[in-house]
Amino acid sequence: MRPQGARPPAPAVKEPLWRDLVGDVLRRERLAQERTLKDVADQARISMPYLSEVERGRKEASSEVLAAAAHALGLSLGDLLSRTRGELTRVTSRYNGSGSRRGPASPSSHDGLCLVA
Repeated sequence: MRPQGARPPAPAVKEPLWRDLVGDVLRRERLAQERTLKDVADQARISMPYLSEVERGRKEASSEVLAAAAHALGLSLGDLLSRTRGELTRVTSRYNGSGSRRGPASPSSHDGLCLVA
């Protein structure tokens, strides 16, 4: 039983999935270049339906597929991951500042990415 006047715990904030963020970055870059899904998929040598699924965050693409899609857009894999990290930072900073139990995002002493399987 909660003490009288106590607020219920805030619902847990669902952080975005990496695959959603990568897909968003790929799609934004493709649209910024005014290129079709077919054009990029053909140049990357991956199927158009699969690239569409990756862009929509429905598929966990391998590093080879991500590199091929990035290269077809004139980006390196590092560029893609860096942009995705920036998007993750931007999106999660909204969560951290909007009532989440975590404090404001703290600066990290690490400049790179750390991914775990």
